[in-house]
Amino acid sequence: MAQQKLGKILKDKLISGQTVYGTLIQHATNPALVDFLPDGALDFVIVTAEHNALDIADFLPLRYALANKGIACLARTHSRDPDDVSKVCDSFDGVVVPYVEDVEHAKRLAAAAVYRPLKGKALERVLKEGIWPSEKTRKYITEERCADTVFIPMIESVLGVENVEAICSIAGVNALFIGPNDLTTNMGIPNEYDSPELTQMIQRVIDAADRCHVAAGCWFGKPEQALRTKRQGARLIVYSNDSSILKDAIGQAFGRLRKE
Repeated sequence: MAQQKLGKILKDKLISGQTVYGTLIQHATNPALVDFLPDGALDFVIVTAEHNALDIADFLPLRYALANKGIACLARTHSRDPDDVSKVCDSFDGVVVPYVEDVEHAKRLAAAAVYRPLKGKALERVLKEGIWPSEKTRKYITEERCADTVFIPMIESVLGVENVEAICSIAGVNALFIGPNDLTTNMGIPNEYDSPELTQMIQRVIDAADRCHVAAGCWFGKPEQALRTKRQGARLIVYSNDSSILKDAIGQAFGRLRKE
């Protein structure tokens, strides 16, 4: 499967209303990991250098191995700088940007992903007036250069939730990804992932995204939590991460062996 098509395949699934499944990879950079992934389990992974000593570039060998497996590889940026967004999109199938809450800033983050390499006054004119330097430029950017790029902002604050309808209305937004750690902390209920207040916030994001025909979802580390959001209408299912899945699998296997 051609690796440049994987972003388009993922986008098409999201646009057509399908539910997609993925996980976070925070520690594993060895591309041999891909040999052990079951066929059909994952539509995408999100590699992230947050909460570790790695850099996004460390995941590039894994990204190409995933491409050979037919799994899209998105990268979460370190920062919320548009230049970092463009850089990630040049090497991965798409980008996940943390803590997006301001609508104008979100427009520039999306533009950095799906209007690259347009910059400066030319970009401002497109954003404000919808006027491109030429029809050739518009077609090159929207139908060739950035046609397969996936852009997903993270909703991780109360303000982000309040602005969610405007954010998911921005051209280029393919899905919304809720970060429950930051969001619950911002709400004043740190890590209370089963609280009714968080469940209501998630429903608010899913409903607003659905009205804009955009998928939404939330990261969770427990199956029952992920299933709960799926029942709420989430179509972007991001479950657990590489280290937690390995820990759980080893714990279950050896726990059973030690009991019997």
